[in-house]
Amino acid sequence: MRFPGPAALLRRPLCAETPGCRSFSLYSALRNRNVKEKEKEKEKEKEKGKTSKQSQIAQKHAAAEAKHNARSRNSSGSGGHDPSMRLRSDPALKLSPQYGVFRSTVLHQFHNILAKLGESIFTTGGIGKDELNRQADLFMNNIDDAFQLASQNVTQRRKNPLFSNLREAFVLRDLKGLAHEIQFSFQSFVLQQRSLKGTEKSQKQLVDFRFPHEWYPATRAVQRTIHIHVGPTNSGKTYNALQALEKSRSGLYCGPLRLLANEIYQRLNAKGRPTALWTGEQIRIPEKTDRYFTSCTVEMAPMNKLYDVAVIDEIQMIGNAERGDAWTAALLGIQAKEVHVCGEERAVNIVQAICASVGDKVVVHRYNRLSPLEVMDKSIDGDFKKLQKGDAVVAFSRVNLHALKRRIETQTGRRCAIVYGALPPEVRVQQAALFNEPDNDYDFIVASDAIGMGLNLEIRRVVFESVVKFDGTQQRVLDTWELKQIGGRAGRYRTARTETSGESDDAEKIGLVTSMDHQDLNVVQDAFDTNPKDIKQAYVSPPPGIIERFASFYPPDTPLSFLLLRLRDAATVSSLYNLHVDANRLENCDAIQDIPLTIFDKITFSNAPVSLRMPGFRSVYRAMAKAVALNTSGHLLDIPEIPLEVLDTDVVGPPSPDYLLRLESLHTAITLYTWLSYRYPSVFISQDMAFEVRSVAEEKLMKALETLDFSDEAMLTRRRMTRKQAALAQKQKRAIDGDRRQTAEPDVVVDRKDDTPPLGVEETRRVRIAV
Repeated sequence: MRFPGPAALLRRPLCAETPGCRSFSLYSALRNRNVKEKEKEKEKEKEKGKTSKQSQIAQKHAAAEAKHNARSRNSSGSGGHDPSMRLRSDPALKLSPQYGVFRSTVLHQFHNILAKLGESIFTTGGIGKDELNRQADLFMNNIDDAFQLASQNVTQRRKNPLFSNLREAFVLRDLKGLAHEIQFSFQSFVLQQRSLKGTEKSQKQLVDFRFPHEWYPATRAVQRTIHIHVGPTNSGKTYNALQALEKSRSGLYCGPLRLLANEIYQRLNAKGRPTALWTGEQIRIPEKTDRYFTSCTVEMAPMNKLYDVAVIDEIQMIGNAERGDAWTAALLGIQAKEVHVCGEERAVNIVQAICASVGDKVVVHRYNRLSPLEVMDKSIDGDFKKLQKGDAVVAFSRVNLHALKRRIETQTGRRCAIVYGALPPEVRVQQAALFNEPDNDYDFIVASDAIGMGLNLEIRRVVFESVVKFDGTQQRVLDTWELKQIGGRAGRYRTARTETSGESDDAEKIGLVTSMDHQDLNVVQDAFDTNPKDIKQAYVSPPPGIIERFASFYPPDTPLSFLLLRLRDAATVSSLYNLHVDANRLENCDAIQDIPLTIFDKITFSNAPVSLRMPGFRSVYRAMAKAVALNTSGHLLDIPEIPLEVLDTDVVGPPSPDYLLRLESLHTAITLYTWLSYRYPSVFISQDMAFEVRSVAEEKLMKALETLDFSDEAMLTRRRMTRKQAALAQKQKRAIDGDRRQTAEPDVVVDRKDDTPPLGVEETRRVRIAV
């Protein structure tokens, strides 16, 4: 057998003999290796081309991270993530002075929050201390970026949401609100890093609030005509709207206060029209008839019944952040052939725009003031002897009102009536009648700002005891529209002669406005020389059903306060609307977070019209929530946290501050109990007893307040103190807000002779002085 020579082997293809043969030729092996190496080089070049951009991006990210880490190390003095050390100003950030101070405040508050997060949602979520610090460091980088944008005048919520939310929280709710907003923003930041990407689209679809009128499909089927009655106070706009209501076969009145709802309720019943009363704390239904009118507070407006005529009073409240969503809901949801809305000129454009978006016909009725109004050149300088018959002295706290009443009666020798919202309805009616009667010795009245909402009083002159009001968070100067609305009530005065003869002197028709102290008079004068700006947006609030569905995207133990704020930031709204979450509601949510309520029950409790700032009241609120959650007895006598024992206390002489506080706490607790009794009637079964207890508490409170007495010097010191607090808050607000509202808000004048230090926590004082 002949074997092929070497040349033949080289010419033959590899493995040509059999499929399983293998050539051991050195040349072939070298050639194959060379081919493979070239192929690998080509693949490397291709791969290099593909990853060049990624490497560049990676390098940029690395550089950015190094920059952030360097910024942390420079400010902390350590090489790791140490958020607590980044409190002093960063020289790399070029911030304006007011934003530099604000940034330091934010970082300081964030440091305090980090110290309290050991037992929070992050621990249960598996986030350790190192990871928490890393996330905190990244979040503070976001804070720095937000402030950098703000220094470039980018402060809109759409473009700079973090800064916008922090600023709004600080301006409206002070340090406590700022801390709450920072904690929410940080929680949201961390959860977004760890959340499932697949739920984001579903969440955005759920919180599309561009068309809130779609929440009321039955109303959209009604052909409505909206009558807008606008004009200054004492122009007859509400009178004409109520005339249309009284002429209808079925009607609805929606007012801003229980006091006004009760007044219209009594007025309609007196004219022979059976009327129901609906407020959060009281419901009265006419007997022996199914056809009746309804008078209610705006929050209680029924949306499931068709009326001929509905009246929505004080429509300008649609632009109020705390309560405006109720007016928006009433305007969009009330089923009536005619809807009459009454209010100020600044609300016309927004109401017309909303009506145009839903296809309602609009008719605008404008009114002029029936009597002239003048702001006086001088105050009464704290001298009650300068008061004249027909004067109304306006104050903003129950204690102040009763102290004023006593001082006025002591110094003038004449009687003084008193009216404010918390008085029983029968007492309010009696006191108003005593003042309105021209031929008796009740020459004066002290009243709360409720008179600005349309209370029927015959006032010749309005005297502002102060232009500063505590809004639940801080002392603040009254807004321009508030001063004009309250002061505008002057000019309805009638004497006994005009009552009998029907004649009147032109001088008696002129309404006058002044203040107790000369320091406040310029604020009043500036307000009446200024036209408030038009309302740009109406406030909306998501229905409970949407909140429940939104909560399903998160773990069951996620705080409701976080869900509400997260919903606010995730929501899409049109230019006509604004979504607001009230600070009191967030505080209510946090107070009952650990109680095993359903999400719907938590939403209900969060809407309770109470403030937890009163000492001891938080325990009452939690006890009632536990009664619902655990299905325990809700009988009034089975809730030991309600301080009923104060009713057995007999007081001789002026009451102590502790006694007044306990009476106030009891009254607030009973108010909450009656409010809940309409929503959980099978749990809170002692409604009749609660009404009786409330009456007794109100009677004792009235007697206790009537014995209060303050010297003129004490009352002057109190006014100086509140004026100084309001001035500091105003300065802080303008500094943080970039002085955007300077022309629309008059300055509070502080008496330079008063060296009393402002009240408040030391930290707040340092921040405000720095600003």
